[in-house]
Amino acid sequence: MSFPPDFRAQAMVLAAGRGERMRPLTDHTPKPLLPVQGKPLMQYSMEQLARAGVQRLVINTGWLGQQVADAWPAAPALAQLGSEQLQIAYSREDLDFGGGIETSGGISRALPALDDAFWLVSGDVFIPGFPFDEALRQRFAQSDDLAHLWLVPNAPHHPKGDFVLTAEGRAENPAADDPRPRLTYCSVALLKKDLFSAPYCDISAGNPQGTKMPLVQQLRAAMQAGRCSASRYDGPWVDVGTVERLQAIGG
Repeated sequence: MSFPPDFRAQAMVLAAGRGERMRPLTDHTPKPLLPVQGKPLMQYSMEQLARAGVQRLVINTGWLGQQVADAWPAAPALAQLGSEQLQIAYSREDLDFGGGIETSGGISRALPALDDAFWLVSGDVFIPGFPFDEALRQRFAQSDDLAHLWLVPNAPHHPKGDFVLTAEGRAENPAADDPRPRLTYCSVALLKKDLFSAPYCDISAGNPQGTKMPLVQQLRAAMQAGRCSASRYDGPWVDVGTVERLQAIGG
């Protein structure tokens, strides 16, 4: 996989998953392309990013990846997203490795095309009011943190949550017997490329072997080092992981 020269994206949208729980809908359509109120699910976040000033975007592809790559033209062409435009580079995990390589594996693969600080958004979350803001990314870039997560109240399908949000705005990975309440990571984050190098990640630059690795390992390491901040988000948010949740938002 080669990316356009000097392409440095301010955001990455994840679109490589199989969507097992959404079958049979995802047998023929990748989950991020399932229609919601007349347009692909992932396009909502893409439009929001473009409105917030993102000019270049990386999308990784896995299951039925050609459909994703055919949905919007690749850079240097401009992709039209409603009234917004941006350039897209595709990281074709489906062509390079026969399928998705999990979140950290996919990010590591796309690192050559990413800015030092970038938005990460899952293509299967619906979060229409989220305040993507270039000023937030710039402030994060100047901080010592490697990750900033947005945490939401726990949904009925995930009642135990993921991480603790401290009064100081830090994210912590609590022990099993920690009584503090947890919140759920909503699959929106700001990350730095340094999170995907030693000592936090042992995947070679560009992940030429297609090593599979989930993101939680890097997040926990950043938390342990005191380099993961977080904010609470109370706006509308849906993890579109079932047909029922898709139908609830107009899919």
